[in-house]
Amino acid sequence: MRVLVLNAGSSSLKYRLFDCEKEIGAGVVERIGEPGGVKDHMEALKIAQERLESDGALDSFDSLDAVGHRVVHGGERFTRPALVDEGLIEALEELVPLAPLHNPANIEGILTMRKIAPKTPQVAVFDTAFHQSMPKEACLYAIPLEFYERYAIRRYGFHGTSHAYVCKEAAKLLGRPPASLNMITLHLGNGASACAVEGGRSVDTSMGFTPLEGLVMGTRCGDIDPQIPLFLNEKGVDVQELLNRRSGLKGLCGHNDMREVLKLADEGCDDAKIALEIYTRRIRKYIGAYAALLGRVDALVFTAGIGENSPEVRELSCRGLEGFGIEIDRSKNRAGETEISKEAGRVKIFVVKTDEELEIARQTEALLSDARL
Repeated sequence: MRVLVLNAGSSSLKYRLFDCEKEIGAGVVERIGEPGGVKDHMEALKIAQERLESDGALDSFDSLDAVGHRVVHGGERFTRPALVDEGLIEALEELVPLAPLHNPANIEGILTMRKIAPKTPQVAVFDTAFHQSMPKEACLYAIPLEFYERYAIRRYGFHGTSHAYVCKEAAKLLGRPPASLNMITLHLGNGASACAVEGGRSVDTSMGFTPLEGLVMGTRCGDIDPQIPLFLNEKGVDVQELLNRRSGLKGLCGHNDMREVLKLADEGCDDAKIALEIYTRRIRKYIGAYAALLGRVDALVFTAGIGENSPEVRELSCRGLEGFGIEIDRSKNRAGETEISKEAGRVKIFVVKTDEELEIARQTEALLSDARL
C-alpha cells in the first residue's frame, strides 16, 4: 500500500511517502503564510506533489492508496485511528480549544488534501490516542469532577505515536509480543515525556492536560507547584509565555539545546551542571514511580533526539536505579549499541530510534485493511 503521511503545522508541512512501509520520498515545505514563503497549505501541498512527481516517487496524489494525517489532540472520543469524513472533521473542530496551536493546522491539512485528492481515503492518527487506555485514577485530576464533566479537564498525554512505535520495536528486540511485556518508554527531545506501558497499553504518562506537565524539557518547566503560576500572575508575569517558552533547560542555564548544555557543563559551567542534574533527576523520579506502578519492568526504552543521541543523559537517568534492576553498561552505551544494559541487569535497556511517520503509515494501512475485510 502506498501511503503519504502529512504533518501539517501552522507554518510548515512535513511529508513522507511510504510504499509497503519503505520510504520512497520525503520533504518539508516551510514558511507557509509568511513573507517570502508560500501562500497557504494548498500551495504547500502542490509543491510537495511536484517534488514527489519529479523524483519519480509518485504519478499524482490521485494514485495514492491512502493519506495518513498526524492530529495532535483526539480528546476522549478518539482512542484509535479514524477514517476522515464530515463527522470526524466536525469533531476535530470541537476539539480545537484543547489544542489551539496544533489542531487548526492539522484540520487545514486534511481539508486541503480532500480538495486535491477527494477520492483518496484519508486517516487521522492521534498523538493522544495511545494514552486513552489510562485508567480513571491515572487520568483524572484531584479537582471537582464538574470541571472534568464541563470542560474535559483531565490528563490526556502526548507523544503517543512515538511511545506506541518504540514499544512495538522493543518487543521485537525481546522476541515477545507487546501484550506480554511491561515497559517504561522515555521520549526525550525538546519536548519530553515518560510512559508506563503494561501489556502493550499505556497506563500512565507524564504529560497531562497539556504538554507542559511532567519532565523538564527544552523550554517547558514540567511539574511545578500549581500555586506558582497564580503567584507570578499577580506580579504581572506572562505565565503562559514563561512556562512554555522561557523555562526548562533554557530557564535554568540559558540554552534549550541539550548538546550546548552538555558542552557547557563539561567546561565547568555551574548553571549547566545543575540544569543537567535537575533534568535527569526528574527522569529518575518518573522511572522509579512507574516501576512501582507496573510492579515488574521488562524494558526501559530511550528514544527521540536526546534519548537516542546522548549517552551522558542516558547514564545520568539510570544512575542509582540498580535496586530496580536497571543497570546500564557504560561501554555499550558509549559505543551507541541498541541494547545498553548489563548482562546481570533484570531490566533490558534499549535505545530505539523513533519513527512517528512510519507508525502513522502502519496505523493508516491497518485501519483501511480492516475496513476492507
